[in-house]
Amino acid sequence: MSIALIPCSGNVWSLLHFFSPCRFFLKNTMSNGYEDHMAEDCRDDIGRTNLIVNYLPQNMTQDELRSLFSSIGEVESAKLIRDKVAGHSLGYGFVNYVTAKDAERAINTLNGLRLQSKTIKVSYARPSSEVIKDANLYISGLPRNMTQKDVEDMFSRFGRIINSRVLVDQTTGLSRGVAFIRFDKRSEAEEAITSFNGHKPPGSSEPITVKFAANPNQNKNVALLSQLYHSPARRFGGPVHHQAQRFRFSPMGVEHMSGLSGVNVPGNASSGWCIFIYNLGQDADEGILWQMFGPFGAVTNVKVIRDFNTNKCKGFGFVTMTNYEEAAMAIASLNGYRLGDKILQVSFKTNKSHK
Repeated sequence: MSIALIPCSGNVWSLLHFFSPCRFFLKNTMSNGYEDHMAEDCRDDIGRTNLIVNYLPQNMTQDELRSLFSSIGEVESAKLIRDKVAGHSLGYGFVNYVTAKDAERAINTLNGLRLQSKTIKVSYARPSSEVIKDANLYISGLPRNMTQKDVEDMFSRFGRIINSRVLVDQTTGLSRGVAFIRFDKRSEAEEAITSFNGHKPPGSSEPITVKFAANPNQNKNVALLSQLYHSPARRFGGPVHHQAQRFRFSPMGVEHMSGLSGVNVPGNASSGWCIFIYNLGQDADEGILWQMFGPFGAVTNVKVIRDFNTNKCKGFGFVTMTNYEEAAMAIASLNGYRLGDKILQVSFKTNKSHK
């Protein structure tokens, strides 16, 4: 792990109340070397000046975002993405440098910086293209002793891996045999499916399943969850208990629940991915939801629905996350999770709900 020390100088740091003490350390959280590959690929590409910055503190302003990145080089523009209705920060933004060299320096310097309780992620913003769309894979049936590095080593032969994650049981710390891998290009993901779907990894007696992760814009959320919870990975255990089946419900039925009128909860990519949590106890509050979902990624909003007369939780609530993959992983880990004497049902909120 590489460590870089950045001293305080000028007026930049005085504008930012996030840095304490004045001299701070940056740790490189991209331990798998993704940023090194990205930098090498882009050294000769003078057009790579636009960066995306994820996991920003909720109260960081656009001016502070610009000031932070201006310490590296001349910034052409900086934009903090906000909820179009409520106006609050969604926890990410874009910074466009004048030169590609400064953009690369910003990634090498600021990626992994700790701001308040957040560790920001700085990477190149990839332009929208059919070549890179739908390059995210869902893999199940992996041996439980397989680490994230093992999975990457296994799939890296097909192309550059942008990111990956192996789902881990929150109680035991063991792999759940499920992983997500995002390739740089869809063609690389297709080749991985062709080669590895139904393949038996070394030391395994069971074949793995490799397929495209469901695109949330295509109303396939229910199908994705079905794959996650009825895949061969279930043989490795996990938080879902058998008795949870008694409480199974259709996420499409959320719209029929009472007390939802006037609830303003976003449900799609324009304002984040909204997750529906059912079967909460009467004493559940927003703090519990923050603690449960925060470890999976950037959470922008939590809401527990309460009875108007008693102010007690009515049994359900909502969490909004900025990143679809992180939201899907949170669902995969927490659906069926036992909270007190309740077994939670967790799913994406459907677009049909709350009309």
